[in-house]
Amino acid sequence: MERSFTHCLVLAIFLGLFALEATAGASFNYGDAMEKSLMFFEAQRSGKLPVNQRVKWRGDSGLRDGLLQGVDLVGGYYDAGDHVKFGLPMAFTVTMLSWGAIDYRKEITGLNQMGDTLAAIKWGTDYFIKAHTEPDVLWGQVGDGDSDHYCWERAEDMTTPRNAYKLDPNHPGSDLAGETAAAMAAASMAFKLYNSSYSSLLLAHGKQLFSFADRFRGQYDDSIQCARQYYTSSGYSDELLWAAAWLFRATGDEYYLKYVVDNAVSMGGTGWAVKEFSWDNKYAGVQILLSKVLMEGRGGAYASTLKKYQAKADFFACACLQKNDGYNVPLTPGGLVYLHEWNNMQYASSAAFLLAVYSDYLSAENAVLKCPDAQVQPYELLNFAKSQADYILGKNPKSMSYLVGYGQKYPVHAHHRGSSIASVAVLHSTVGCVEGFESWYHRPEANPNVIYGGLVGGPDKNDGFSDDRSNYEQTEPTLSGGAPLVGLFSKLQSLIGTSGSHSQKSPAPHHQNTPIIYADVPVEFIHFITNTWTIGRTTYYRHKVIIKNKSQKPITDLKLAIENLSGTLWGLNPCQEKNTYELPQWMKVLQPGSQSSFVYVQGGPQAKVSVLSYH
Repeated sequence: MERSFTHCLVLAIFLGLFALEATAGASFNYGDAMEKSLMFFEAQRSGKLPVNQRVKWRGDSGLRDGLLQGVDLVGGYYDAGDHVKFGLPMAFTVTMLSWGAIDYRKEITGLNQMGDTLAAIKWGTDYFIKAHTEPDVLWGQVGDGDSDHYCWERAEDMTTPRNAYKLDPNHPGSDLAGETAAAMAAASMAFKLYNSSYSSLLLAHGKQLFSFADRFRGQYDDSIQCARQYYTSSGYSDELLWAAAWLFRATGDEYYLKYVVDNAVSMGGTGWAVKEFSWDNKYAGVQILLSKVLMEGRGGAYASTLKKYQAKADFFACACLQKNDGYNVPLTPGGLVYLHEWNNMQYASSAAFLLAVYSDYLSAENAVLKCPDAQVQPYELLNFAKSQADYILGKNPKSMSYLVGYGQKYPVHAHHRGSSIASVAVLHSTVGCVEGFESWYHRPEANPNVIYGGLVGGPDKNDGFSDDRSNYEQTEPTLSGGAPLVGLFSKLQSLIGTSGSHSQKSPAPHHQNTPIIYADVPVEFIHFITNTWTIGRTTYYRHKVIIKNKSQKPITDLKLAIENLSGTLWGLNPCQEKNTYELPQWMKVLQPGSQSSFVYVQGGPQAKVSVLSYH
């Protein structure tokens, strides 16, 4: 990068962000949009819903998924307005949610949304853990689009077949297994600070899935052919590179960096210059992730190849900014990225997120983007990301928010079964397959249930939009479209403060799996998994927890609360109070900087450890 521009660049970035703040402050409450985006994932949940579910019009569903195949596939997400659990876009969704949680941790935490963000990720990763039943087996889909689309019914009333489809060495799917590996690796990073044992478990699955994807190559829709009409894969090379890039970021293991370098040419990583980033095409994401490695000086002997990756990352960014010597991303007259007729908005949200993170990576290294038509400062990438977010939220020729439930004007006829039929909490009788079409699908009234945070397909190439339930290309919300918005909105909100520009307040969040933060406590807990084994169908983990005195004073009479402990514990003495423990008699004083430890064994997630009292 050109260091001689540093002083001018810093000033330019400052002025650019000042301009961004000035315009953003006069427009949208991105924090409210972010919270609504997270609520969409609750509306898409399959399985047994938790007690803190905020979307009350939903109920339990899909509780027998996998039963016919003898595997527990309850959980996960419905893909869009239907009830199929498509593995490829679901895994991409989890990867993008996790990327947002990693890169914008401070921003999301500042909005008090990290608990709900991690809950959204975990709803997906818990399902992937179930679906990955053996090292070389991944259940990739539940339900099929053909039979599902014959019916218009609530998830709670489903009568359509719930067949499950798997990948194995004889039925490979490197794209789906690779994307799921990327999702697990990214999610392991998102959880690392908050649940280290779960993070380790996710990473172990990610490594196995990558090995499976790489050793047994093939396209998933050749093995799960009923997915082809709905989520056709264009190839698996990008997912293998994508998974390796995420595993390198999660582990720092040079094996994965060497993989993306050795396969840069054969898998198209340094050959493909793309204008799209999506559930199907990951090249731009790979190229930007590896540009970060290069700019941070971690390329080593691989720097020359990583520079080629960055050249392609720059192509994508310059194409979005319309500064690529004519080879630009198409835009509507109103300025929206426009690539496909069906559900185009997902490509705009993904591109916006990528340019936001690339802006951050460039800024961190005082670097600039050199496009064929101009030299571009990092803040200009962020301005582009903001332009797409603002279009989504209402700054467009229709003055319509394409995020359902946000603003004063948004689509009210979303192509979504559960949203369009009265809730089971209101209408207790079953709505049959055909009845749903006759009584609900064709009705002109607005949907009875607002699917907050659903990003619909959006306008056509001329910014035209028809809010019609049958217009599925424009009115259907999808997982993959909404996932990039969580990180993007948190970034934009951080530039204008947490209060936003609107006086309206979002519902108070109900956190699931909220991160444990030990504020003003002089000890810290460090969790490890030191061993694991399986007996029957249950996997057990040996957990080691280090208790460290991080203060400058001795600690005495330390009492700990340990919740969710179902196994045996060694190294602490139980107290009379339930779930309460203290240090052994021989270690009543924990000196400054010193540490103690205890061990427990159980299946499932780690126990929750907190401080009750001390002197």
